[in-house]
Amino acid sequence: MDGIQAAKRRQIKIRDRKEGKKCTTGPMDLLFIIDSSRSVRPFEFELMRNFVIDMINFLNVGPAAGRVALIQYSSQIQNVFSFKTFQKKADMIKSVKEVIPLAQGTMTGLAIQYAMNVAFTEEQGARPLAQKIPRVAIIITDGMPQDRVTEVAAEARESGIEIYAVGVQRAEISSLRAMASLPHEEHVFLVENFDLIDQFAKTFKDKLCSQDLCASESHGCEHICVTTPESFHCACREGYVLNPDKKTCTAIDLCSHGDHDCEQICISSPGSYKCSCREGFRLNPDKKTCSAVNLCALGAHGCEHICVSTPGSYRCRCRSGYTLNQDKKTCSAVDLCALGDHGCEHICVSTPGSYKCRCQPGYTLNQDKKTCSMVNYCSFGNHSCQHECVSILNGYYCTCRDGFELHDDGKTCKVVDMCNTVEHGCEFKCVSTPGSYFCICPPGRQLNEDGKTCNRCSKANIDLAFVIDGSKSVRPENFELVKKFVNNIVDALDISSQGTRVALVQYSSQVRTEIPLGTHTTTAALKKAVNNVVYMEKGTMTGLALKHMVENVFTEAGGARPGSQSQPRVGVVFTDGRSQDSISEWAKKAKDAGITMYAVGVGKAVEDELREIASEPVDQHFFYASDFSIIDQIAENLKVNICEEEVTGQETIKDPCACETLVAFQQDTLSLLEEFSQKLAQMTGRLDDLENRLPKAVK
Repeated sequence: MDGIQAAKRRQIKIRDRKEGKKCTTGPMDLLFIIDSSRSVRPFEFELMRNFVIDMINFLNVGPAAGRVALIQYSSQIQNVFSFKTFQKKADMIKSVKEVIPLAQGTMTGLAIQYAMNVAFTEEQGARPLAQKIPRVAIIITDGMPQDRVTEVAAEARESGIEIYAVGVQRAEISSLRAMASLPHEEHVFLVENFDLIDQFAKTFKDKLCSQDLCASESHGCEHICVTTPESFHCACREGYVLNPDKKTCTAIDLCSHGDHDCEQICISSPGSYKCSCREGFRLNPDKKTCSAVNLCALGAHGCEHICVSTPGSYRCRCRSGYTLNQDKKTCSAVDLCALGDHGCEHICVSTPGSYKCRCQPGYTLNQDKKTCSMVNYCSFGNHSCQHECVSILNGYYCTCRDGFELHDDGKTCKVVDMCNTVEHGCEFKCVSTPGSYFCICPPGRQLNEDGKTCNRCSKANIDLAFVIDGSKSVRPENFELVKKFVNNIVDALDISSQGTRVALVQYSSQVRTEIPLGTHTTTAALKKAVNNVVYMEKGTMTGLALKHMVENVFTEAGGARPGSQSQPRVGVVFTDGRSQDSISEWAKKAKDAGITMYAVGVGKAVEDELREIASEPVDQHFFYASDFSIIDQIAENLKVNICEEEVTGQETIKDPCACETLVAFQQDTLSLLEEFSQKLAQMTGRLDDLENRLPKAVK
């Protein structure tokens, strides 16, 4: 019986299409991949453009329905628009009409890889695989691919992409079969010329077309008909339930379900309900909640001071400092001081219905009108204290700031030399400050975290990742120069588990982590590992390499130190040509993640791309050379930025009595003194506060 009904539905489907009845398409993510190589003539490209526009007009487009994306390819990939770019057909069609052919080679494999790695991602608007929304790619080409398609197409199909391959004129059937999904008879189309491409359009439309059986008046549903693939079912409007016959509906008591939202009373009616309120309340404009009737607002309450409304009633209340009389209407003043909760620190003075506070001799009333402060004799300005004056009851005494001690005169102060009185442990030199000291290092060296010893390199403790171009344009002999470039910089670094950690990433059409962060803790082992890296060749996916660096290299799993340790993270990207994918998104994400980015370009590298990768200030973070012969000079410049010590390893200790050394010391000392003065002012404020809180007997 089910087979007979299905056959009838198919017959209805065919009959309705013959009669011109419009069908609907279900939700899908559909990607058009069109060949714009130099072999495609202008009028042929127009036919492909019209095919894409015809398919967009046919589809049901929307966030929950069909989503459409378009890329064109030749020797490179251009993302015309992604799944998240447009939601309206008119915007999509306008973008299709503005496409300009690339007119280069035929890198079909590269296009399929871009579709899998970039186009069909949630970042580009594709829906998650867990939603089971079909992912469909239509490839239209007129020639044989100039790269390998078999492996990348198989990987794309395994990732859940259904591929249709449409070949025109010079296309080779074996290449189309290598790309397309199974069965080939439903996914491979070879037409003689571009004029016949509409044959595939008709076939693909028939595949997407689903008959809306609810459009017929014979469905029998009393309220709502819902179309499903090959069938339909009935549903009821809100407030009704479907009867056992699956066609008719019966009104339900919405109040009995408990989700009516009425605050007090729910009154049920067929298929609906309304809210009501108890006596003494009235329904609010939201028709759900109730408000008590305010009897005080009517003006006949008789309260002398304050009327307080209650549901269906009211009561009288008095202002602060008064008590309600027995008539429950009028009020009488009370002695607020006698109640003992006035809050006056010293003396309470009662007034009718209120009170005020006063202080004992030698004190003044504070702004809160409650508490009292001792008279500040230091504020009179005649105390003669060199540093600080501390006021006490009926007098004052002098004190010195930290690092000073009082002379016998009880007024003036002298400095305590901390460097001569404590074991400071400074490796190079100890500098006394009032009440403390600090260690300094010779110029060109930085103080370690222990605050005592000096480091050889001011930026030695970093996580550093080299991202090097292994595309075929680099050539093997130049790739060896790139490895020497990396090792040249490594020689200037403190390679260790606690010092600098180095990672190496190589990229072409794919990305590979050659050396994870922290793998090697000696310079010799790291340089040996760099020399053993094998040249990749293939394309130049710089954007994919940046994504790999952010998501896989600079992570704790990838060997990076936790962000809580605040270790600097530095990325050095080396390339010799234009990227075949977009770098903008991941170049920005790398810098937003706190990674300091350096961009090094050689030969045909594009300056705009290098500047987009580099951190601010850009001119200090990107380098370019016309050929590989001078990359050693670039390495020397990078060393200066990454590590401030002399690249020869020689430490130069300047004469501490030299003019420039004394000026630097003076500037450091003044900065510390200013910081100390701020801390001293804070301490003085705390001492004043403590003095004010001393018990009276002590004062």
